[in-house]
Amino acid sequence: MIDPINSVLSPISWLEVSGRLLLAATLGGIIGWDRELKRKPAGLRTNILVSLGAALIIVGTLQSGISQKDANIIGRSIQGIITGVGFIGAGAIFQQNQVVHGLTTASAIWISCALGIVSGLGLWQLGLIGVGLTIITLRVIKSLEKDQS
Repeated sequence: MIDPINSVLSPISWLEVSGRLLLAATLGGIIGWDRELKRKPAGLRTNILVSLGAALIIVGTLQSGISQKDANIIGRSIQGIITGVGFIGAGAIFQQNQVVHGLTTASAIWISCALGIVSGLGLWQLGLIGVGLTIITLRVIKSLEKDQS
């Protein structure tokens, strides 16, 4: 009988590793391209790098084999990634004349991180749904906000 925990946490083929990393870069790139078109400071390269970096940490943890010895290592890796990306996002937020700017940019960086994590875990369906909902939020909701003002 196949142990579902160990099969998920086992090292994967290099072809699959490449696919997961490419997916992470692509999903981060989609968010980054949207931000780039809006001339936001954290655009294409930033979002690709955040997503790819998160995926690399997850895939590296899987490939090292230590996740088979300690299943909690994946959770700790995810916590560390999210904490680190929080600092990057914080750098995108600033206040000018008592108005806070950059929250959406910081959120886009954070979601790129999440997309990298799910890509690294091989959850491509979740990544596609996530990027779709993110683009809808950045595009459609923004237009609704403008209509209200």
